[in-house]
Amino acid sequence: MSSVNLLAREVAAKIVFYGPGLSGKTTTLRKIYETVRPAHRGEMMSIATEGDRTLFFDFLPVKVERVNDCSVRLALYTVPGQVFYNATRKLVLQGADGVVFVADSQPEALDSNRESFQNLEENLLEQGIRLDRFPLVIQWNKRDIENVLPVEQLRAAINTRGVPEFETAATSGRGVLDALKAITRLVIKDLRAKRIVPAPRPTPTPVAPGAGLEAQLSQHLPMRPSQTMAAIQPPAMTPRQHPQSAVAGATAMAPRMDAAVATPPPTPAQAPSGQRALGPATALAPGLLFDHARAAEAAFAGAQYGTCVTACMDAVRRALAFAGEGSLAQQGFLLRVDGADLLRLQGLSNKVDALRVDDAAFALYFLMQVFTRLNAVGLPESA
Repeated sequence: MSSVNLLAREVAAKIVFYGPGLSGKTTTLRKIYETVRPAHRGEMMSIATEGDRTLFFDFLPVKVERVNDCSVRLALYTVPGQVFYNATRKLVLQGADGVVFVADSQPEALDSNRESFQNLEENLLEQGIRLDRFPLVIQWNKRDIENVLPVEQLRAAINTRGVPEFETAATSGRGVLDALKAITRLVIKDLRAKRIVPAPRPTPTPVAPGAGLEAQLSQHLPMRPSQTMAAIQPPAMTPRQHPQSAVAGATAMAPRMDAAVATPPPTPAQAPSGQRALGPATALAPGLLFDHARAAEAAFAGAQYGTCVTACMDAVRRALAFAGEGSLAQQGFLLRVDGADLLRLQGLSNKVDALRVDDAAFALYFLMQVFTRLNAVGLPESA
């Protein structure tokens, strides 16, 4: 069954090419692989079984059209056609979202076509799936060979349900992509009917190319009734600025004000009892990481730079975990955070006894980068 990667906004669907031995399943898949642009395809992998050249199945991820604001990635598989590899066919068929049945149009293959189609129906039924309610397309393959059976005769023997069918010649590629497009449409329609594809995200306000971190932060910062925009706007800060400028913004937590504002907002010392103006990292943090960001900023304000870096590293680990399972580097790659900055923070967290104020300022800066990426992809959902 299909899987959804909310972080990447991608739906992965599995399509299996099924049919008797030597019907052209592998040739079909190879022709698709050759046709798809290299940038849109993954590596083709195969498992060869002794006994016949067709006894292997291939895996091929292909990028296709977007659904809502999600891309759909197709994983295309072939199965061994010979009857004594039924266990392998069952394994490959598990979790399939659609099937392309590749039938051999030659007269001597008619019985094999019937047996294979019946086998497909039985194997799906073992998974609790009825073939008449399942995305299915049929390829009448080898139409470039002489003395093949008429399509009407093949249809009467196999396609009694009237599913979409295509005359194909896998060796030349004729009709192969038409069949792929048809099964893709059926699979996407089925995913929508099952509500597998998530609803589109609200379109964020576009940020100008080359805009700094401040512009990105202002796009994602939530407005709270007790705060003005000036009170939560983070200081302009980039890695190339002098460290002292970053430190000044982080320690003072002083809000900037527009010249047109007559009365300045309260400073941290003037804030009402029980309230404290948010620092830039805390203002951007999702609810689950709010206290971690505040602890990091409090440590910075208290000149506890080692504690600040440690708190930032802990918050970054927790934030990247929302990207799913994997190493810290893999999670960072999925969130598209700067890998070099991540490595630098990891190095700083391993020598907390020798850290300076600019090291802690960098840690806070990188933490805000990570929070910005979480907001950009809508994670965590509960936040």
